[in-house]
Amino acid sequence: MARSVRRPTPPTKPLLKAPVRIGHLDTAAVIGQLRQLHEQAEDGNVDRMPADEELFGALLYLEANADALKSVEARRASAVERVRLWEYLRQQADVHQSRAVEDARAAQAEWAELASALAVNVPSAAYNKALRLRAAALTNPADPNLPVRRTPEAVLLAEQQAAARAAAERRVEEEASRRHALVVPVARRLLEHRASLDDDDDVTFWLDQIEAVLPHCETPTQFVSLGIYVEAVVRELRKAGLATRRSETGEDALAAIAAAAELVGGG
Repeated sequence: MARSVRRPTPPTKPLLKAPVRIGHLDTAAVIGQLRQLHEQAEDGNVDRMPADEELFGALLYLEANADALKSVEARRASAVERVRLWEYLRQQADVHQSRAVEDARAAQAEWAELASALAVNVPSAAYNKALRLRAAALTNPADPNLPVRRTPEAVLLAEQQAAARAAAERRVEEEASRRHALVVPVARRLLEHRASLDDDDDVTFWLDQIEAVLPHCETPTQFVSLGIYVEAVVRELRKAGLATRRSETGEDALAAIAAAAELVGGG
């Protein structure tokens, strides 16, 4: 009976199982707790222990002075936390080494120069290893909960898709900025004539929103909010009939309403 042939996994295919990650860890706080164990055990060398923020040096000290802890419980607790901290350090290393490679390349370092630093023999291997390191800082385009495969093909695909998303976001922000430049003078005209428009509670509410956000409108989200508020004012003015009452509203105020209506659509 012929055995089935196992097909190779496509290099860009997402992982089927996500590896367990430590996630955010306040390493200084953990080292501080381990320092207390050594102080309580009257470790005579604890004053030589590196600062809580110096994770690598502190771990080396804890390893070298593990016998200073008197009780089995303290030694076990310290050792387990050391395991966790080393795993955390390992998981962070790829991200930071990748950034170092990027800085080296930005400073015109050749791949041949980086080969020995990356513990490989040839420039092409250095390039491929740097690509694999970049996987740690990327989001999987197929499933954000899964890491990007550490293959050059998967990394390049993820980077291409990330660049496409960033470009799309920039286009949205540019369009928001362009529209904002049109909305601001219209919003100001409405506020200039609010004395003629404040005959309705809903109109007043939305004019208040415009007045609150207009002086500090700097982000794309605020740009969108201002446009929504202007559209809401136009809607409520129409409901209240103020958009057509020439004698009560006044020509200038009606012109401001008309400009706002034309901007938001619907004439």
